[in-house]
Amino acid sequence: QVQLVESRGGLVQAGGSLRLSCAASGMIFSIDIMGWYRQAPGKERELVATITRGGNTNYEDSVQGRFTISRDNTKNTVYLQMNSLNSEDTAVYYCNAKISTLEAPLRLAHYWGQGTQVTVSS
Repeated sequence: QVQLVESRGGLVQAGGSLRLSCAASGMIFSIDIMGWYRQAPGKERELVATITRGGNTNYEDSVQGRFTISRDNTKNTVYLQMNSLNSEDTAVYYCNAKISTLEAPLRLAHYWGQGTQVTVSS
């Protein structure tokens, strides 16, 4: 089995910063792309940022320049540094990773974290 465990989010004032982390564990053979998604109340889940194993990144337009995604392949962990937060960033944040397991090393599957609440107060 594979688990993705996210750090706790929190309440932050507008203009503030917060760093999320997500660690993958279990019977992992390899991890391909990792990313963060978010879902605000009444809205669909949306992509925030992704990062490949080699470090290539992609960001949703509204977070470009404010958020930074990174990963530590030795720790199977992905991070999301969020700066200049505003009320529209309030959401439940989910990490996602494309992982192959020791039981099926050639088959990549998506795994999700449990979600962590980030609330930005104005």
